[in-house]
Amino acid sequence: MRGSFPVEQFKTWSTPFYYYDLELLEHTLSRALMSVSDVSFLIHYALKANAHAQILSRVSRANLGADCVSGNEILAALAAGIAPARILFAGVGKADWEIELALQHDIACFNVESIPEIQVIGEIAARAGKTARIALRVNPNVNAHTHHYITTGLTENKFGIPLSALSAAIDTSLHYPHLSLEGIHAHIGSQIVEFSPFKDLCRVLNDLQDSMAACGIYLKHINVGGGLGINYEHPNHHPVADFEAYFRIFREHLHLREGQKLHFELGRSLVAACGTLITKVLYVKEGEQKTFAIVDAAMTDLLRPALYQAYHRIENITSVSTEARVYDVVGPVCESSDLFARDFPLATTCRGDLLALRSTGAYGEAMASGYNLRALPTSHTSEEIFHHK
Repeated sequence: MRGSFPVEQFKTWSTPFYYYDLELLEHTLSRALMSVSDVSFLIHYALKANAHAQILSRVSRANLGADCVSGNEILAALAAGIAPARILFAGVGKADWEIELALQHDIACFNVESIPEIQVIGEIAARAGKTARIALRVNPNVNAHTHHYITTGLTENKFGIPLSALSAAIDTSLHYPHLSLEGIHAHIGSQIVEFSPFKDLCRVLNDLQDSMAACGIYLKHINVGGGLGINYEHPNHHPVADFEAYFRIFREHLHLREGQKLHFELGRSLVAACGTLITKVLYVKEGEQKTFAIVDAAMTDLLRPALYQAYHRIENITSVSTEARVYDVVGPVCESSDLFARDFPLATTCRGDLLALRSTGAYGEAMASGYNLRALPTSHTSEEIFHHK
């Protein structure tokens, strides 16, 4: 594993830092696009996963669209060269200024999540003299069988419109002359690696389309969100998500109407594997029953393990030992949840060793905070190594 990272260069950089393998990113984007193969399938990158400028530059270069959940994400997408006609705006709590910004730039579509939001967008669009294209985000009540914090399509979730309220949402949308109802949107959760929930989603959407068509309502597009998971356990052997199988599900089970587009909002599956958090061991502490590797990265740099009990493979990339020991890998923040892994096997670890927390390109740097007045982590890319050489 040591040969896969430019370890000598890493030793010259202050830790903790994120390292992005841009070659792997480009390969992943290429594989995703090759797997689509259908002009009616359109991929939008979910900026919430990682809005690093060099990542966005490559997303734009690959001609992907953007899935944004804030006004500042819209601005970042535009700055990266992503066309407004490829930008979608989602989120349960869009502020007035964000709606106005999106209308000003004539983005492709608002994914709306409640009747009050439909009313507000309709009123703001009327004042601006603009037409807002909208898609209704529905809760299909499909269980994604993932962590409850990242399951988003159940009836009780804060996201979207329950199916029981869909008829009222449609009526409200049609009431406002400055709204154009163009699609249905659904997102059932994240880190989904068992594909049957996507089949269930297709069945719900097929039924919805049939019901709406019976009422004379025809949609220009369907948006199935994202949610495709990656292999966190074996990033070296499986660095690219199974895009082929994922898109095949929708090709075989979702019944698109003539001329209809199908939108995907992929984040984690595009960028997670290309990112690694590099941290230095500050102390090795021997407890009565455990050995702690105390590192200089913390939950402030990578929140997922504390928030979701998420797993990240950890590797000691500088140890010269052939022996392995079991460690609790912990950070310096004054919280018991500041823990990256329990009883994790590593090559014998000493003060000063560098550890690599793998598959952290999604929801890693993007979620960093300054809790305990800690500095935000820095970041470096493989392109810097290339230019250095």
